[in-house]
Amino acid sequence: MTIDVFAPAHVIAAQVRDGAVTAESVTQGFLTRIAALNPRINAYTDVAQARALAQARAIDARRAKGETLGPLAGAPFAVKNLFDIAGLPTRAGSKINRERPPAARDAVLVERLSAADAVLLGGLNMGEYAYDFTGENAHDGACRNPHDLARMAGGSSSGSGAATAAGLAPLSLGSDTNGSIRVPASLCGIFGLKPTYGRLPRTRSFPFCDALDHLGPFARDVTDLALAYDLLQGPDAHDPACAQRPAEPCLPTLEQGVAGLRIAVAGGYFATDAMPEAAAAVAAVAGALGAKGSVALEGAGLARAAAFLITNAESAAFHLGRLRARADDFDPETRDRFLAGAMQPAAWYIQAQRVRRWFHDTTMKLFDDVDLIVAPATPCIAPLVGQKTLELRGETVPLRPNLGMFTQPISAIGLPVAAVPAFGAGLPIGVQLIAAPWREDLCLRAAFALERSGVCAAKPPPL
Repeated sequence: MTIDVFAPAHVIAAQVRDGAVTAESVTQGFLTRIAALNPRINAYTDVAQARALAQARAIDARRAKGETLGPLAGAPFAVKNLFDIAGLPTRAGSKINRERPPAARDAVLVERLSAADAVLLGGLNMGEYAYDFTGENAHDGACRNPHDLARMAGGSSSGSGAATAAGLAPLSLGSDTNGSIRVPASLCGIFGLKPTYGRLPRTRSFPFCDALDHLGPFARDVTDLALAYDLLQGPDAHDPACAQRPAEPCLPTLEQGVAGLRIAVAGGYFATDAMPEAAAAVAAVAGALGAKGSVALEGAGLARAAAFLITNAESAAFHLGRLRARADDFDPETRDRFLAGAMQPAAWYIQAQRVRRWFHDTTMKLFDDVDLIVAPATPCIAPLVGQKTLELRGETVPLRPNLGMFTQPISAIGLPVAAVPAFGAGLPIGVQLIAAPWREDLCLRAAFALERSGVCAAKPPPL
């Protein structure tokens, strides 16, 4: 049987469980595709071929014995290279980290997908130390958008977005501090989920900014996204930020749809003036969901500024030893942002945390009257690799920070968000579906309704 690399992970797993395909043949099919396409896309930095084939063969052997296989039996996945993978150095997109000893154990989230019999294919390209929105890594090279190889995949989880979109893995994991799941999902035309802050444990992943770091899945299919999320849930004592909440499965709720939900469009700061692709995508999603009216997230611009300051201060403090010892081994753009953070007055950080709390409390009041908020994910389609500026609202602005202008305020207060793809007549662009804390189920129900209606769906790229 020919392996369909664009089949959803849950479909592949059903075929493996039924014996229609073997896990080994699925794994080999994806490894062959990676070997053929990765030199052009540059999504993978580490391919764990021996591990993947060994795991696949073990799954096939268990099936032959009549053992029950997991919900992702034989379905491949890959992870941003800041997740620990046993036997490999955890790069975190950097030159310095690749000299570290190999990880002794997988990250907790890798362990959880592997326990469901998903097959890990390897580690994925990313922005250096996750401080990036472009996916242009100075050490490993730019990760390219499968829909147009001249364009960016978006960062910092660039490899996760590109690999999932290109059929190099049906599922992937990434991280999101200021938008690094939602930006690549938007530019690459796939689904992504940034869960509530503290929902998924970050144990044995390389940190960026503890106060804002989230981990989450990418998929081309909402059922896969919900299934992966459900398998990833659960507390872990080694991540003090991880909430001690029991798993709250979302997959069984997808069919409930959006009837009865109060849905509004984010206005004010999130208005898409002179952003035609973003405006069209938001209008299409809002119309399909039956959104009524708009809400203003008062202070979103201030929250974004606070997130910049918190990110700068915490990440600079974490990397200070590396900056002192090996400044020349950083990407200069990343290094300069860390250095700026190291010189930031403590009073700025304290005030940023106050603003963050104020914005959180103000925004929470909106959910007394609204269940879901629709907002743009990025201000534009994927820019060209090497592009340095954007034209936004009549101004020329730096590209790197402003790709996250719509995601960063939401990260600052840890709300759950599903990014959904819209294609229109050209390249994809994403839309955010934002809910109150711990209501990932509402984000995923709306995403599923949009997928079922055909308004939002991933498309195979023209590779």
